[in-house]
Amino acid sequence: MRSIQKLKVPSRRILLLALIFLVALLPPFAGNYWTQILGDIGIYVILGIGLNVVVGFAGLLDLGYVAFYALGAYGYALCASPHFGIHVPFWAMLPACVALAAVGGALLGIPVLRMRGDYLAIVTLGFGEIVRILLNNMDPLTNGPRGLLRIDPPAIGGLVINSPARWFYLILLGIIGSAFLADRLNNSRIGRAWIAMREDQDAAAIMGIDILRYKLLAFTIGASFAGVGGAIFAARQGSIFPENFSLMVSINVLCLIIIGGMGSIAGVILGAVFLIGIPEVLREVQQYRMLAFGGLLVIMMIFRPMGFIPSARRKMELRD
Repeated sequence: MRSIQKLKVPSRRILLLALIFLVALLPPFAGNYWTQILGDIGIYVILGIGLNVVVGFAGLLDLGYVAFYALGAYGYALCASPHFGIHVPFWAMLPACVALAAVGGALLGIPVLRMRGDYLAIVTLGFGEIVRILLNNMDPLTNGPRGLLRIDPPAIGGLVINSPARWFYLILLGIIGSAFLADRLNNSRIGRAWIAMREDQDAAAIMGIDILRYKLLAFTIGASFAGVGGAIFAARQGSIFPENFSLMVSINVLCLIIIGGMGSIAGVILGAVFLIGIPEVLREVQQYRMLAFGGLLVIMMIFRPMGFIPSARRKMELRD
């Protein structure tokens, strides 16, 4: 039995690596428009991997995840635009954006550690809206609703990342790094503690797991992934505004995790393709595309409630 299980994990990882390799070959054939869409999907994959740590691994419903995305984006934009007249390179700011988002996750985590279920969802939702409203009203710092413009793109040596294809490959590297870290976390002692906590917090506490500490870790680590996505988004767009960070971003990221399969990294990738890519494919039927997309979503959730590629443990939970 153990030998079968050992074969399944490498084969899934090999399949995922093969898929990434095939996707890497797409930009020369896809054209600028579809390469841009692939980049959009990629940013949502990074966000989905981060929220999957909080929701899929630790079982904490976070509806304010967009706040950490905004912190990463504004952290980079403020230091790489004419707003303050400083132009810190992208690669120097990226760790700072990750740290800023992680601090935001810790600040959110501390007051909500003892909350569960709906109460946790409501508090995190409020946190996301508070951050957006602050960004909209703090004119001297964030330029308010006028946003931040002319944000510097990153460069590698003399090569400026300023085309859809170059951005695609940079985002792909971000996905590979994020997926690797999330996979290592899931199979670590921390990941096993999160799973125990998700299954039954009381039983996990009796087993000696420090629930408060591991909740805080989940919020902090999950938020750091959003910091990466936010910095990439700001640099890629070249301008950001508070309305870029509405509640719908959190809802979309949560939906792609549910569609793809909670706790599954491959599921997050497939969920992002379905949620972000399918509406673009249906753009030709503009009047009916959201209706068709909504219908597909309902059908999928009826016949596949566990998502496209749920984790093995999630499958067992739903069967029971």
